[in-house]
Amino acid sequence: MAQRLPRSLIGFTALVYFLLHLPILVLVIFSFNSSRYVVWTGLSLNWYKRLLERPDILAALKASLIVGICSTLVSTILGTLIALALARHKFKGRTLFEGLLYVPIVTPEIVVGISLLILFAAFKIPLGLSTITIAHIAFNISFVVVVVLARIQGMDQNLEEAAMNLGADEITTFWKITVPQLWPGILAGALLAFTMSFDDFVITFFVSGVGSTTLPLLVYGMVRKSIEPSINAISTLILIVTTATIYLADRFGREQAKADV
Repeated sequence: MAQRLPRSLIGFTALVYFLLHLPILVLVIFSFNSSRYVVWTGLSLNWYKRLLERPDILAALKASLIVGICSTLVSTILGTLIALALARHKFKGRTLFEGLLYVPIVTPEIVVGISLLILFAAFKIPLGLSTITIAHIAFNISFVVVVVLARIQGMDQNLEEAAMNLGADEITTFWKITVPQLWPGILAGALLAFTMSFDDFVITFFVSGVGSTTLPLLVYGMVRKSIEPSINAISTLILIVTTATIYLADRFGREQAKADV
């Protein structure tokens, strides 16, 4: 029987969580403030309506979505194939290769951004949405591999062997048996990759060029000029998108864990 936690511990934990999320809560509340100053004067959606009237915000949102979707698709495909190779095949240097996949995860973003900028400059690649997409693919692959690899390790390989014993070839077995079993992990990895790409600022700051401003870069530029309630509205929308994708990724991960039990 599970032991109940003391009320004091529950209260202390709730207080810590409240203090951690208090700045975000204040930001969300004041995004609905009718005044442009940090004084509550009434509930209003004017700052959200103004977002649709600014072409720079819409262009930045479009850029973020293009980069996020493209980097997610490529990194999910490559990450899934790499995870399958690591889980199903033994080859020389496998341990080293697997260790290198964790380098982008543990390396500070500013180091990754500077190194990618030097790389693009060395090959004389013009900075823009293409370089941002390549940079996001580079660090998203590792996250996808980790998520999909965890799913592969919990799969029942007997189903694949049974399908091949019944006459199915490797391609048919892959699409009919392997992919459906991997799908929760693939989708969770894709959602995580999109979240990382949509929210990224540091790496994007180094590898972006003229006319390739994403939403986080635009918010940073607006903050440097002046603090206006539109920033609160944009930040709230980014928070909603991020929270929703993380929730979906976690939900698919939990369903995956239950299916493996």
